[in-house]
Amino acid sequence: MISRLLKINKLQFVRVVYWLFLTYMVAAFIWWYVTLVKQNDQIANVQYGTMQSNDPILAQKVHAIQDFQLRKNKQYIGEGLTILCLFLLGAIYVYRSLIQQIRYSNQQQNFMMAVTHELKTPIAITQLNIETLLKRNLDAAQQKKMLEISLLETQRLDNLCNNILLASQLDMGQYQSNAQVVNFSYIVSSTVQGFKNRFPERNFVDEIQDDIMLKGESVLVQLLVNNLIDNAIKYSAVGTIITIQLTTQGAHIKLAVKDQGVGVPITDREKIFEKFYRVGAEYTRSTKGTGLGLYLCKRIAAFHNAKLEVLPNEPKGSIFTFTYLAN
Repeated sequence: MISRLLKINKLQFVRVVYWLFLTYMVAAFIWWYVTLVKQNDQIANVQYGTMQSNDPILAQKVHAIQDFQLRKNKQYIGEGLTILCLFLLGAIYVYRSLIQQIRYSNQQQNFMMAVTHELKTPIAITQLNIETLLKRNLDAAQQKKMLEISLLETQRLDNLCNNILLASQLDMGQYQSNAQVVNFSYIVSSTVQGFKNRFPERNFVDEIQDDIMLKGESVLVQLLVNNLIDNAIKYSAVGTIITIQLTTQGAHIKLAVKDQGVGVPITDREKIFEKFYRVGAEYTRSTKGTGLGLYLCKRIAAFHNAKLEVLPNEPKGSIFTFTYLAN
């Protein structure tokens, strides 16, 4: 609670100080302009005071003073507006960059908290199971069950490491492409079957059209499907239906993962694909995750020149769609 208040206060403090500074600078610009205009008027008045009424070229001198005064006022306005516009553009850019950096820093902190938890949990479970197997004489069925649990936790740990590694490779442009024609139907079917085996209490409905071929990276495509289904599991309750559909619509291949969970607020439908972003604060969430899954899905979709979207599922839940234009 205290850390959350510190983060909020830090962001609010930066905003207040920044806008106070910006207000002061704009007021200074206005004061500068008013002072120069007054100074210009005073100079004109002094020049008027030195004139004599019987001067034969009095009208010409008055016109020259007025013309000079007008040109100087226009100069002040032009220079002032130019400097003010440049200053405001720079101030807006700096403000947005500063706020974005603070938010990104908070998201990184949340990521570190989440990834620490995600790493410790499977390690602790696996360690406990191994210690139990070493210290106790369990029957074959119990040993098999504990080994299966340890294997699942190891796979979970491996998936997390792959996500982090792949995110780094894609960000740095170091991923080595090996695109080829793959059986998208088989990838989706085998991934769904794997989730059915891991989560027998879950209700999966698959509607997968046979022999849909896609040109891309099989590892990336499988990771995308895995992350989308895993996301549906995280944010929907046991007993609800998770539907996985794979169809062709003209020249397009469309994968849809539908859940009946909490859904995604309208304000977060674009943000959820940002790196490290998760809805809410890290300490208030009951779901596991690091904020990398959907970010990777978005990058993988872009890598394949495809489109990834999230839509509301009626009456509740979300629909994540991956749309690929077949060559």
